[in-house]
Amino acid sequence: MHTDDVQILYRPYTSEADLPDIMALVQSELSEPYVIFTYRYFLNSWSHLAYIAHTNKSPKPIGVIVSKQEIHKSGTNRGYIAMLSVSKQWRKRGIASQLVRLTIHAMQLNGGEEVTLETEYDNIPALSLYASLGFVREKRLYRFYMSGKDAFRLVLPLAPVPGARPLPQPVVPPEIDYEDFDSDDEYSDSQREEGGHLGGGAGDFVMPGALPMAGI
Repeated sequence: MHTDDVQILYRPYTSEADLPDIMALVQSELSEPYVIFTYRYFLNSWSHLAYIAHTNKSPKPIGVIVSKQEIHKSGTNRGYIAMLSVSKQWRKRGIASQLVRLTIHAMQLNGGEEVTLETEYDNIPALSLYASLGFVREKRLYRFYMSGKDAFRLVLPLAPVPGARPLPQPVVPPEIDYEDFDSDDEYSDSQREEGGHLGGGAGDFVMPGALPMAGI
């Protein structure tokens, strides 16, 4: 329903009550669904970086961004955009850009020094969006996705902001050990061929860096 009295609003993710709608929104862009633990990994650990777009008529999400932030092995305080999706009928209204700005600002408040993400090398809408926000192409990742398609890793350096807080420690759900998961690790061709850049087969946990981010 697109009428003049409809306003787009933004709110932080607060509880799993939003999880079914978030999953439906993100998975509408995927050829293979993610297991629920993928979403819980990010949303339970970095809920303060997740934002939802909705209208003044309904709290139902029409857009969502899910991110994480950690001290990288290089020592950099790095944010990572894992999922970004906007419902098709609400695109071309600046929603994706605003969601990215919100998660980046939250990262800066926690001392973030840079933000990274991956997107398909030929995803022109996504590449254009991130270029407009200042992201640059860091490297091309060959056969990065389960489909065998290449990706670009994009990076955005962040300026420090006054009053930045110490980085919170993530609260990782106990049922899965994520200690060794790092979207920046390099993987062999054989691992990619097995089903994604973590080497997982279909139905296994796959870090959402493999999300094509088409839904923007």
